[in-house]
Amino acid sequence: MSEAVVVAERFEELYGAEPEGVWAAPGRVNLIGEHTDYNDGFVMPFALPHTTIAAVSRRADGLLRLHSDDVEGGVVELTLDGLTPEADRGWTAYPSGVVWALREAGHTAVTGADIHLTSTVPTGAGLSSSAALEVVVALALNDLYGLGLKGWQLARLCQRAENVYVGAPTGIMDQTASACCESGHALFLDTRDLSQRQIPFDLAAEGMQLLVVDTQVKHSHSEGEYGKRRAGCEKGAALLGVDALRDVAYDELDAALDRLGEEEEVRRLVRHVVTEDQRVERVVSLLESGRTRAIGPVLVEGHASLRDDFRISCPELDLVVDTALSSGALGARMTGGGFGGSAIVLVDETDAAAVTKAVEEAFAAAGFTAPRVFVAVPSAGARRVC
Repeated sequence: MSEAVVVAERFEELYGAEPEGVWAAPGRVNLIGEHTDYNDGFVMPFALPHTTIAAVSRRADGLLRLHSDDVEGGVVELTLDGLTPEADRGWTAYPSGVVWALREAGHTAVTGADIHLTSTVPTGAGLSSSAALEVVVALALNDLYGLGLKGWQLARLCQRAENVYVGAPTGIMDQTASACCESGHALFLDTRDLSQRQIPFDLAAEGMQLLVVDTQVKHSHSEGEYGKRRAGCEKGAALLGVDALRDVAYDELDAALDRLGEEEEVRRLVRHVVTEDQRVERVVSLLESGRTRAIGPVLVEGHASLRDDFRISCPELDLVVDTALSSGALGARMTGGGFGGSAIVLVDETDAAAVTKAVEEAFAAAGFTAPRVFVAVPSAGARRVC
Protein backbone atom coordinates (compact mmCIF):
# COMPACT_ATOMS: atom_id res chain seq x y z
CA MET A 1 0.00 0.00 0.00
CA SER A 2 1.43 3.40 -0.99
CA GLU A 3 2.15 6.05 1.62
CA ALA A 4 -0.34 8.39 -0.06
CA VAL A 5 -3.10 5.81 0.37
CA VAL A 6 -2.19 5.35 4.03
CA VAL A 7 -2.29 9.11 4.60
CA ALA A 8 -5.66 9.35 2.85
CA GLU A 9 -7.09 6.58 5.00
CA ARG A 10 -5.81 8.26 8.15
CA PHE A 11 -7.44 11.52 7.01
CA GLU A 12 -10.76 9.72 6.66
CA GLU A 13 -10.40 8.29 10.18
CA LEU A 14 -9.80 11.77 11.57
CA TYR A 15 -12.31 13.81 9.60
CA GLY A 16 -14.98 11.31 8.56
CA ALA A 17 -14.63 11.72 4.79
CA GLU A 18 -12.08 11.07 2.06
CA PRO A 19 -9.66 13.92 1.31
CA GLU A 20 -9.97 15.82 -1.95
CA GLY A 21 -6.33 15.00 -2.68
CA VAL A 22 -2.89 14.15 -1.36
CA TRP A 23 0.25 16.20 -1.99
CA ALA A 24 3.96 15.79 -1.23
CA ALA A 25 6.81 18.28 -0.83
CA PRO A 26 10.46 17.31 -0.25
CA GLY A 27 13.16 18.35 2.10
CA ARG A 28 16.37 19.53 0.52
CA VAL A 29 20.14 19.38 0.73
CA ASN A 30 22.12 22.43 -0.22
CA LEU A 31 25.11 21.43 -2.31
CA ILE A 32 26.77 24.84 -2.00
CA GLY A 33 25.69 28.39 -1.18
CA GLU A 34 25.10 28.72 2.56
CA HIS A 35 23.68 31.88 4.17
CA THR A 36 23.78 33.61 0.80
CA ASP A 37 20.03 33.53 0.17
CA TYR A 38 19.09 36.37 2.52
CA ASN A 39 21.98 38.33 1.03
CA ASP A 40 20.40 38.22 -2.47
CA GLY A 41 23.06 35.74 -3.56
CA PHE A 42 23.36 32.35 -5.24
CA VAL A 43 22.42 28.93 -3.90
CA MET A 44 22.42 25.40 -5.27
CA PRO A 45 20.07 23.00 -3.48
CA PHE A 46 18.51 19.77 -4.64
CA ALA A 47 15.42 17.97 -3.38
CA LEU A 48 15.57 14.80 -1.30
CA PRO A 49 13.32 11.75 -1.64
CA HIS A 50 12.20 12.45 1.94
CA THR A 51 8.88 14.29 1.90
CA THR A 52 6.10 15.80 3.94
CA ILE A 53 2.74 14.45 2.75
CA ALA A 54 -0.57 16.23 3.24
CA ALA A 55 -4.11 14.97 2.72
CA VAL A 56 -6.37 17.99 2.37
CA SER A 57 -9.97 19.01 1.81
CA ARG A 58 -11.57 22.44 1.57
CA ARG A 59 -13.90 23.96 4.12
CA ALA A 60 -16.28 26.86 3.59
CA ASP A 61 -16.87 27.85 7.23
CA GLY A 62 -13.66 29.67 8.14
CA LEU A 63 -12.22 26.76 10.12
CA LEU A 64 -8.73 25.32 9.79
CA ARG A 65 -8.34 21.85 11.27
CA LEU A 66 -4.83 20.41 11.52
CA HIS A 67 -3.40 17.06 12.51
CA SER A 68 0.09 15.56 12.27
CA ASP A 69 1.12 11.97 12.88
CA ASP A 70 4.51 13.34 13.92
CA VAL A 71 3.22 15.36 16.88
CA GLU A 72 1.44 14.06 19.94
CA GLY A 73 -2.17 15.16 20.33
CA GLY A 74 -5.41 15.25 18.41
CA VAL A 75 -6.86 17.54 15.78
CA VAL A 76 -6.16 21.25 16.37
CA GLU A 77 -9.01 23.56 15.35
CA LEU A 78 -8.35 27.20 14.49
CA THR A 79 -10.42 29.98 12.95
CA LEU A 80 -9.10 31.89 9.95
CA ASP A 81 -10.11 35.19 11.51
CA GLY A 82 -8.11 34.29 14.61
CA LEU A 83 -4.82 33.56 12.82
CA THR A 84 -2.22 36.00 14.12
CA PRO A 85 1.54 35.62 14.50
CA GLU A 86 1.34 36.45 18.19
CA ALA A 87 -1.25 33.80 19.05
CA ASP A 88 0.14 30.74 17.27
CA ARG A 89 3.51 29.45 18.37
CA GLY A 90 3.39 25.62 18.28
CA TRP A 91 3.95 23.29 15.33
CA THR A 92 0.69 24.54 13.84
CA ALA A 93 2.33 27.92 13.15
CA TYR A 94 3.87 26.50 9.97
CA PRO A 95 0.69 25.34 8.19
CA SER A 96 -1.54 28.05 9.67
CA GLY A 97 1.09 30.65 8.79
CA VAL A 98 0.78 29.60 5.15
CA VAL A 99 -2.99 30.08 5.26
CA TRP A 100 -2.47 33.47 6.91
CA ALA A 101 0.07 34.50 4.25
CA LEU A 102 -2.23 33.43 1.40
CA ARG A 103 -5.15 35.40 2.77
CA GLU A 104 -2.97 38.41 3.63
CA ALA A 105 -1.82 38.41 -0.02
CA GLY A 106 -5.44 38.72 -1.13
CA HIS A 107 -6.32 35.07 -1.69
CA THR A 108 -9.48 35.25 0.37
CA ALA A 109 -10.97 32.42 -1.69
CA VAL A 110 -9.20 30.20 0.87
CA THR A 111 -12.08 29.71 3.32
CA GLY A 112 -10.74 26.87 5.44
CA ALA A 113 -9.32 23.37 5.25
CA ASP A 114 -9.00 20.01 6.91
CA ILE A 115 -5.35 18.91 6.78
CA HIS A 116 -3.59 15.73 7.89
CA LEU A 117 0.21 15.59 7.71
CA THR A 118 3.02 13.09 8.00
CA SER A 119 6.70 13.44 7.18
CA THR A 120 9.87 11.48 6.55
CA VAL A 121 12.06 14.63 6.49
CA PRO A 122 14.30 14.56 9.58
CA THR A 123 13.54 17.52 11.83
CA GLY A 124 16.34 19.71 13.14
CA ALA A 125 18.80 18.16 10.68
CA GLY A 126 19.24 21.17 8.40
CA LEU A 127 17.20 19.47 5.66
CA SER A 128 14.32 21.96 5.55
CA SER A 129 11.56 20.02 7.25
CA SER A 130 9.73 23.29 7.95
CA ALA A 131 9.87 24.40 4.31
CA ALA A 132 8.51 21.03 3.16
CA LEU A 133 5.60 21.44 5.57
CA GLU A 134 4.87 24.95 4.38
CA VAL A 135 5.16 24.16 0.68
CA VAL A 136 2.96 21.05 0.76
CA VAL A 137 0.16 23.03 2.43
CA ALA A 138 0.57 25.95 0.02
CA LEU A 139 0.52 23.70 -3.05
CA ALA A 140 -2.55 21.81 -1.85
CA LEU A 141 -4.50 25.00 -1.21
CA ASN A 142 -3.30 26.49 -4.50
CA ASP A 143 -4.65 23.47 -6.37
CA LEU A 144 -7.88 23.07 -4.43
CA TYR A 145 -8.83 26.73 -4.54
CA GLY A 146 -7.59 27.33 -8.10
CA LEU A 147 -5.29 30.20 -7.12
CA GLY A 148 -3.06 29.76 -10.16
CA LEU A 149 0.20 30.51 -8.32
CA LYS A 150 3.51 29.28 -9.71
CA GLY A 151 6.11 27.45 -7.65
CA TRP A 152 8.27 30.52 -7.04
CA GLN A 153 5.22 32.49 -5.92
CA LEU A 154 4.25 29.79 -3.45
CA ALA A 155 7.82 29.83 -2.16
CA ARG A 156 7.64 33.58 -1.56
CA LEU A 157 4.42 33.22 0.40
CA CYS A 158 5.85 30.35 2.44
CA GLN A 159 8.94 32.40 3.22
CA ARG A 160 6.72 35.23 4.46
CA ALA A 161 4.83 32.76 6.63
CA GLU A 162 8.09 31.58 8.21
CA ASN A 163 9.59 35.06 8.57
CA VAL A 164 6.56 36.91 9.91
CA TYR A 165 4.19 34.30 11.32
CA VAL A 166 6.68 31.77 12.71
CA GLY A 167 9.31 34.38 13.46
CA ALA A 168 12.30 32.67 11.82
CA PRO A 169 14.41 35.03 9.63
CA THR A 170 15.12 32.49 6.88
CA GLY A 171 15.87 33.27 3.25
CA ILE A 172 14.02 32.04 0.17
CA MET A 173 16.16 29.02 -0.73
CA ASP A 174 14.46 26.27 1.27
CA GLN A 175 10.94 26.96 0.07
CA THR A 176 12.04 27.43 -3.55
CA ALA A 177 13.97 24.17 -3.50
CA SER A 178 10.99 22.26 -2.13
CA ALA A 179 8.65 23.83 -4.67
CA CYS A 180 10.81 23.90 -7.79
CA CYS A 181 13.55 21.23 -7.85
CA GLU A 182 13.58 18.53 -10.52
CA SER A 183 14.67 14.91 -10.30
CA GLY A 184 18.30 14.32 -11.25
CA HIS A 185 19.22 18.00 -11.01
CA ALA A 186 20.51 20.63 -8.63
CA LEU A 187 18.79 24.03 -8.74
CA PHE A 188 21.01 27.03 -9.47
CA LEU A 189 18.95 29.82 -7.97
CA ASP A 190 19.54 33.57 -8.01
CA THR A 191 17.73 34.61 -4.84
CA ARG A 192 17.48 38.23 -5.93
CA ASP A 193 15.28 37.75 -9.00
CA LEU A 194 14.42 34.05 -8.44
CA SER A 195 15.75 33.10 -11.86
CA GLN A 196 16.50 29.39 -11.97
CA ARG A 197 18.57 26.92 -13.93
CA GLN A 198 18.35 23.17 -13.52
CA ILE A 199 21.88 21.74 -13.47
CA PRO A 200 22.23 18.00 -14.24
CA PHE A 201 23.56 16.22 -11.15
CA ASP A 202 23.62 12.47 -11.67
CA LEU A 203 26.36 11.16 -9.41
CA ALA A 204 25.43 7.51 -9.84
CA ALA A 205 26.21 7.71 -13.56
CA GLU A 206 29.74 8.82 -12.67
CA GLY A 207 30.34 6.26 -9.93
CA MET A 208 29.97 8.71 -7.07
CA GLN A 209 27.59 9.28 -4.17
CA LEU A 210 26.71 12.20 -1.93
CA LEU A 211 26.23 11.05 1.65
CA VAL A 212 24.17 13.05 4.12
CA VAL A 213 25.38 12.66 7.70
CA ASP A 214 22.76 13.80 10.19
CA THR A 215 24.73 14.52 13.36
CA GLN A 216 21.53 14.30 15.47
CA VAL A 217 22.45 17.70 16.94
CA LYS A 218 19.26 19.74 16.75
CA HIS A 219 19.05 23.41 15.92
CA SER A 220 16.33 26.03 15.69
CA HIS A 221 16.44 28.89 13.18
CA SER A 222 14.09 31.00 15.28
CA GLU A 223 16.67 31.14 18.08
CA GLY A 224 19.05 34.05 18.25
CA GLU A 225 22.30 33.02 16.56
CA TYR A 226 20.85 32.75 13.05
CA GLY A 227 19.22 36.15 13.44
CA LYS A 228 22.49 37.65 14.65
CA ARG A 229 24.28 36.47 11.52
CA ARG A 230 21.60 37.94 9.30
CA ALA A 231 21.68 41.26 11.16
CA GLY A 232 25.47 41.31 10.85
CA CYS A 233 25.26 40.79 7.10
CA GLU A 234 22.73 43.61 6.81
CA LYS A 235 25.04 45.84 8.83
CA GLY A 236 27.90 45.00 6.48
CA ALA A 237 25.84 45.89 3.43
CA ALA A 238 24.83 49.20 5.02
CA LEU A 239 28.42 50.09 5.93
CA LEU A 240 29.52 49.31 2.37
CA GLY A 241 26.65 51.30 0.85
CA VAL A 242 25.13 48.40 -1.11
CA ASP A 243 21.63 46.96 -1.14
CA ALA A 244 22.90 43.49 -0.20
CA LEU A 245 26.23 41.68 0.06
CA ARG A 246 25.47 40.15 -3.33
CA ASP A 247 26.55 43.51 -4.73
CA VAL A 248 30.12 43.21 -3.43
CA ALA A 249 32.13 41.79 -6.33
CA TYR A 250 34.58 38.98 -5.54
CA ASP A 251 37.51 40.83 -7.10
CA GLU A 252 36.68 43.87 -4.95
CA LEU A 253 36.46 41.92 -1.68
CA ASP A 254 39.82 43.00 -0.24
CA ALA A 255 38.99 46.66 -0.78
CA ALA A 256 35.57 46.17 0.81
CA LEU A 257 37.11 44.49 3.86
CA ASP A 258 39.57 47.37 4.22
CA ARG A 259 36.65 49.81 4.25
CA LEU A 260 35.08 47.94 7.15
CA GLY A 261 38.08 48.77 9.32
CA GLU A 262 37.82 47.47 12.88
CA GLU A 263 34.42 45.80 12.39
CA GLU A 264 36.02 42.36 12.70
CA GLU A 265 32.81 40.33 13.11
CA VAL A 266 31.19 42.06 10.15
CA ARG A 267 34.36 41.57 8.11
CA ARG A 268 34.17 37.81 8.69
CA LEU A 269 30.51 37.63 7.68
CA VAL A 270 31.09 39.67 4.54
CA ARG A 271 34.09 37.55 3.55
CA HIS A 272 32.06 34.36 3.85
CA VAL A 273 29.08 35.59 1.82
CA VAL A 274 31.14 37.06 -1.02
CA THR A 275 33.42 34.02 -1.33
CA GLU A 276 30.47 31.63 -1.01
CA ASP A 277 28.67 33.26 -3.93
CA GLN A 278 31.83 32.74 -5.96
CA ARG A 279 31.98 29.10 -4.86
CA VAL A 280 28.44 28.53 -6.15
CA GLU A 281 29.40 29.91 -9.55
CA ARG A 282 32.49 27.68 -9.61
CA VAL A 283 30.45 24.56 -8.83
CA VAL A 284 27.95 25.41 -11.56
CA SER A 285 30.78 25.82 -14.06
CA LEU A 286 32.41 22.54 -13.01
CA LEU A 287 29.18 20.55 -13.22
CA GLU A 288 28.22 22.01 -16.58
CA SER A 289 31.65 21.14 -17.97
CA GLY A 290 31.45 17.56 -16.70
CA ARG A 291 34.11 17.95 -13.99
CA THR A 292 31.99 16.71 -11.10
CA ARG A 293 34.87 15.29 -9.06
CA ALA A 294 36.47 18.72 -8.99
CA ILE A 295 33.68 20.16 -6.85
CA GLY A 296 35.07 18.27 -3.84
CA PRO A 297 37.72 20.84 -2.86
CA VAL A 298 35.16 23.64 -3.30
CA LEU A 299 32.92 21.95 -0.75
CA VAL A 300 35.85 21.79 1.67
CA GLU A 301 36.54 25.50 1.17
CA GLY A 302 32.90 26.19 1.95
CA HIS A 303 33.10 24.30 5.23
CA ALA A 304 36.21 26.17 6.32
CA SER A 305 34.48 29.47 5.61
CA LEU A 306 31.36 28.47 7.55
CA ARG A 307 33.50 27.21 10.44
CA ASP A 308 36.02 30.05 10.66
CA ASP A 309 34.30 33.14 9.23
CA PHE A 310 30.59 32.54 9.82
CA ARG A 311 31.30 30.45 12.95
CA ILE A 312 28.24 28.24 12.76
CA SER A 313 29.81 24.80 12.79
CA CYS A 314 30.06 22.55 15.84
CA PRO A 315 32.36 19.72 16.99
CA GLU A 316 30.14 17.03 15.49
CA LEU A 317 30.04 18.67 12.05
CA ASP A 318 33.79 19.27 12.07
CA LEU A 319 34.37 15.64 13.04
CA VAL A 320 32.30 14.43 10.08
CA VAL A 321 34.26 16.58 7.65
CA ASP A 322 37.71 15.83 9.05
CA THR A 323 37.07 12.08 9.34
CA ALA A 324 35.52 11.78 5.90
CA LEU A 325 38.40 13.62 4.23
CA SER A 326 41.04 11.55 6.04
CA SER A 327 39.16 8.40 4.96
CA GLY A 328 39.25 9.16 1.25
CA ALA A 329 36.23 11.39 0.62
CA LEU A 330 36.45 13.73 -2.36
CA GLY A 331 34.93 16.61 -0.42
CA ALA A 332 32.75 17.41 2.58
CA ARG A 333 31.10 20.31 4.33
CA MET A 334 28.33 21.18 6.74
CA THR A 335 25.02 22.03 5.09
CA GLY A 336 22.04 24.02 6.30
CA GLY A 337 21.69 26.77 8.88
CA GLY A 338 24.39 25.50 11.21
CA PHE A 339 24.82 24.91 14.95
CA GLY A 340 24.15 21.21 14.32
CA GLY A 341 22.18 19.44 11.65
CA SER A 342 23.88 17.66 8.76
CA ALA A 343 27.03 17.47 6.70
CA ILE A 344 27.39 16.26 3.12
CA VAL A 345 30.22 14.02 1.94
CA LEU A 346 31.14 13.45 -1.72
CA VAL A 347 32.65 10.00 -2.23
CA ASP A 348 33.47 7.48 -4.88
CA GLU A 349 30.76 4.85 -4.67
CA THR A 350 33.37 2.21 -3.83
CA ASP A 351 34.49 4.24 -0.80
CA ALA A 352 31.04 5.02 0.62
CA ALA A 353 30.89 2.12 3.07
CA ALA A 354 34.40 2.71 4.42
CA VAL A 355 33.84 6.44 4.88
CA THR A 356 30.51 5.81 6.60
CA LYS A 357 32.12 3.30 8.96
CA ALA A 358 34.95 5.69 9.77
CA VAL A 359 32.53 8.50 10.65
CA GLU A 360 30.41 6.21 12.82
CA GLU A 361 33.50 4.94 14.66
CA ALA A 362 34.78 8.49 15.17
CA PHE A 363 31.46 9.54 16.71
CA ALA A 364 31.50 6.53 19.03
CA ALA A 365 35.08 7.26 20.10
CA ALA A 366 34.14 10.89 20.83
CA GLY A 367 31.11 9.87 22.88
CA PHE A 368 28.70 11.54 20.46
CA THR A 369 25.24 10.24 19.58
CA ALA A 370 25.47 7.89 16.60
CA PRO A 371 24.89 9.79 13.35
CA ARG A 372 22.33 8.85 10.71
CA VAL A 373 23.89 8.40 7.28
CA PHE A 374 22.06 8.05 3.96
CA VAL A 375 22.66 8.58 0.25
CA ALA A 376 21.14 11.79 -1.11
CA VAL A 377 19.40 11.26 -4.46
CA PRO A 378 18.31 14.43 -6.33
CA SER A 379 14.52 14.10 -6.45
CA ALA A 380 11.35 15.78 -7.64
CA GLY A 381 9.91 18.91 -6.07
CA ALA A 382 6.42 19.43 -4.68
CA ARG A 383 3.62 17.67 -6.51
CA ARG A 384 0.16 16.16 -6.21
CA VAL A 385 0.42 12.41 -5.67
CA CYS A 386 -3.25 11.42 -5.74
